[in-house]
Amino acid sequence: MNMMDALLKQATSLLGSAEDSHFDAAAQAVPREALGQSLASMFRSDHTESFGSMVGKLFAQSNANQQAGMLNQLLAATGANQVTPEQASHLSVTEVEQIAADAERIHPGVIDQVGHFYAEHATLIKTLGGAALAIALAKLREHQQG
Repeated sequence: MNMMDALLKQATSLLGSAEDSHFDAAAQAVPREALGQSLASMFRSDHTESFGSMVGKLFAQSNANQQAGMLNQLLAATGANQVTPEQASHLSVTEVEQIAADAERIHPGVIDQVGHFYAEHATLIKTLGGAALAIALAKLREHQQG
């Protein structure tokens, strides 16, 4: 078992039925910078869905202002025009997944920017499910110990 698998196992055992409250407590207890780095690591993990897929799920759970804020992070990385909340609300999840995948391909650092964006909207991360939360918590723990 490699280190990441051990961390995931440990984090998953902590989550159980109270995964939301564990994540909320951890997200509130650490600096936003550390949370953003942890979320970026979660987005890059081989143990989660693709970046585009996770961004699509987060987009679907976001309000129009959050949708526009996240999309504008992605669009800035690709040199595209910014969108308003109204424009963002008219995009489909599939379109957002493609924008995210394109932005990652063109400028891989956009994952860090999106991680920091969601550090400000951490409650949305819970919609990604247990595996993503376990990875985010494991990365937070690494930051606290490092």
